[in-house]
Amino acid sequence: MRKQPIKFCLGLCAVLALLANTAYALDFRSAASHGVILFDAPNNAAHKVFVLSRGTPLEIMVDQGDWMRVRDQGGSLAWIHKQDLSSQRTVQVIKPASIYREADSKSPVLFRASAGLLLNLLENTKTGWIKIKHHDGDIGYIRIEEVWGL
Repeated sequence: MRKQPIKFCLGLCAVLALLANTAYALDFRSAASHGVILFDAPNNAAHKVFVLSRGTPLEIMVDQGDWMRVRDQGGSLAWIHKQDLSSQRTVQVIKPASIYREADSKSPVLFRASAGLLLNLLENTKTGWIKIKHHDGDIGYIRIEEVWGL
């Protein structure tokens, strides 16, 4: 008789764990301007740890009033003034990559991107490709495994 309540509890725990994983979504923003400062604590008197260029993508970890805890592409954690973040989505190329005219590796290559290049995110096609825009105006597609910031 006791097996059924235990099975029910285990099943319920499994369902809740799956729901928790599907409810979790990454939130990314980008540095709003050149010279944005990241701190080691949510306080202007804290130690300054990084200075960012405009458009650098950051993963939002914690929202705390006027401050946000963020993670950069290298995995470093720091605090940033909320006002220094933009909702403009960017991605950072993590290894040399080709940008294609269409979401197909057989389509013509528009240009080659070096590691570290920042691109504006236009659309996540949900096919393993994202549509991007280079600061020079070129629009194309890159594989999601070649960028960080999604």
